[in-house]
Amino acid sequence: MPSKKKEKDFEVWPENMQVVELFLRCQTQWRTSVAGITGLDYSGVAIVINMYGYKPEIFEDLQIMEIAAIELLNKEKK
Repeated sequence: MPSKKKEKDFEVWPENMQVVELFLRCQTQWRTSVAGITGLDYSGVAIVINMYGYKPEIFEDLQIMEIAAIELLNKEKK
């Protein structure tokens, strides 16, 4: 019988909630190549930022999350 992967709970500090929401809203905007995930499609991200009324400064925080996610997701692929 296959084992079920247990999801881990995590806490998001209030000051990070907006960027986490933005990151989740952009989950269909990943660019990929044969080497794996290369990053977010920034034109799609810009549409999401404008659509939901985020301040442009949030983009830098999103990039920090993007870099961490790329490392993790590409590591899991190997």
